[in-house]
Amino acid sequence: MTGPSTEPFVHPALFYRGEEEYLHGTVPFIRDGVKAGEPVAVAVPGPNLALLKAALGEDVAKVTFLDMTEAGRNPGRIIPMVLRAFADTHRQTRVRIIGEPIWAGRSRVEYPACVQHEALINPAFQGREVTILCPYDADRLDEQALTDAQATHPLIISGGRERPSTAYAPEHVVDRYNQPLEQPSAAEEFAFQAGQLPGARRFAVEQAARLGLSGVRLEDVALIVAELTTNSVVHGGGSGILRVWADDGQVVCEVRDHGYLGDPLAGRCPPARDRLGGRGLLLVHTLADLVRIHTGPEGTAVRCYISRFTARP
Repeated sequence: MTGPSTEPFVHPALFYRGEEEYLHGTVPFIRDGVKAGEPVAVAVPGPNLALLKAALGEDVAKVTFLDMTEAGRNPGRIIPMVLRAFADTHRQTRVRIIGEPIWAGRSRVEYPACVQHEALINPAFQGREVTILCPYDADRLDEQALTDAQATHPLIISGGRERPSTAYAPEHVVDRYNQPLEQPSAAEEFAFQAGQLPGARRFAVEQAARLGLSGVRLEDVALIVAELTTNSVVHGGGSGILRVWADDGQVVCEVRDHGYLGDPLAGRCPPARDRLGGRGLLLVHTLADLVRIHTGPEGTAVRCYISRFTARP
């Protein structure tokens, strides 16, 4: 279990096999935090959430609980809307968080965004008085996920023992999963430039409605596309291409332009209150069920997945 650290920010991965190891690795972490007067939050998938609540007894009332399958449905939402949202309300004391963003039900499309999220936790919390413990189900996750966890976490806890990770290289992980996005087999396309942003937004809403979205989800599409196309005009060379298509029960909106997104934390950390701008990509992460980004010298593609069956968080 994680003991006192000389570093302000501590970010271990917990490799567990079965319920007993899960509880052994998480319950003392929670109770030690409660005993020390540290605010504690737990954001894990629903079944593990129920398991922890049952094991904690009276300490349940002293812990903030979130179902990660809802709060962290989009991995790009986890740092600003889960981790920072909790830590920033307790800046005067050390904070403990259990965050389990990668579980066996995550899809192949979601995984690159998940592992990039884990890597970006480190720069997002550097120097902060925060401990974030990330459980990994070693029985159900594949070897690639466990290998990546060793690259995104400086500490590994396995079999009740803690050790430094010899493979820790979060920047390499961010770069490695900055992958070109597979092209859809069929998509409706709208090329835009300055002066055509309202038309791009109408096009996206019409296509999304044709593909089955309605109500608040159409409003989400309008907001997402408005932010992305505006960014393309302002920061991406003045023009771009908007594409819309359906994929496995979701509507996908993608904007490509000639800009380069140099900050991998863009949209994942709330800007200072007195800063003008910097909130567009944060809004996109908040509204979409998944955001995939590829950026390079040739340009940037931002792909957003909006489900027909979920509402805003």
